[in-house]
Amino acid sequence: MKQKELFKLLDNIQEQGEGTVIDSERVLLIDGLNLFFRNFAMMNMVNPEGIHVGGLGGFFRSLGALIRQIDPTQVYVVFDGAGSANNRKNILPEYKSGRDLQRITNWDAFDDLADEHDAKVDQMVRIIQYLKTLPVKTCSIDKVEADDIIAYFSKIIPQKPEDKIFIVSSDKDFLQLVNENVIVYRPMEKEYYTKQTMIDKYKMSPKNFILHKTLLGDNSDKVKGVKGLGEKGLYKKFPELTQRDLTLEDIFTICESKLKEHVVYARVIQNRNDLEKNYKIMDLDNPMIDKNDEKYLNKVVESEVPQYIPDQFVAFYNQDQLGGMIRNVEFWVKEIFERLVIKK
Repeated sequence: MKQKELFKLLDNIQEQGEGTVIDSERVLLIDGLNLFFRNFAMMNMVNPEGIHVGGLGGFFRSLGALIRQIDPTQVYVVFDGAGSANNRKNILPEYKSGRDLQRITNWDAFDDLADEHDAKVDQMVRIIQYLKTLPVKTCSIDKVEADDIIAYFSKIIPQKPEDKIFIVSSDKDFLQLVNENVIVYRPMEKEYYTKQTMIDKYKMSPKNFILHKTLLGDNSDKVKGVKGLGEKGLYKKFPELTQRDLTLEDIFTICESKLKEHVVYARVIQNRNDLEKNYKIMDLDNPMIDKNDEKYLNKVVESEVPQYIPDQFVAFYNQDQLGGMIRNVEFWVKEIFERLVIKK
């Protein structure tokens, strides 16, 4: 669903009776590393000292554009914690393997992989410093992925049917969370995914999308799917996915009843253990967080919005010599972020 269609729909929902506007929350949950890496990879920008700053400047340009576009009442920027992939690696050792061994740019700004890695770390540290000057909440937990934190927030923050959560990430795993309260925005597509968008694009409910991922796998995370099964074949072999909500056990039952019809059904049964692992590591309806993590995240939600220090943001910006990456930064930071203080 495109922006104009979505916000027209939301405006209609928020107006009841004769012009009565419902008091509702519109919360922006941002996958911080996803937003950063996308800008780092796309923006070959260096400051006058020849230091790459594309990820840093691009991150805040994107953040500002998202706030303008969605006009949230609250903003959360969530990051992976140290060792965040460990829980899933314990289930599937090859999970996300090899990611640190590949460059994501091919620019002259970096001499080699190590140089690029150092630049990513430096810019990420700086982003955290900038964010501490803004009225947005930041969050990370050691050994927990941002996906799990965002999934948990998406469950506990909405208090009313009219409250809307906007998850911003290019990670398709989040599509399984779409419901009446949760909308996923995929920046590269400039597309908002509602329940209807999922039906239009994938011919299935969001609840079935985890089965889509479980069976097809995810190359970016090194999660293998069923050999010989692709997107088109999935719909042909499992038309039930488009007809009703299913469980993984339902898939196994379907395959057992059709073993002689096609080799794919036999492969699903043969690979049952692996598919159960796929499902477990992809299941954001049951995020991998413990009770202590839940207590901490509840406190984050209940906490006051951080102090807003626009002059410090501008000082950082000038220190890093970001120049024209954000036009008229003094006006920009106030125009974008003061609305969050007013709505507090």
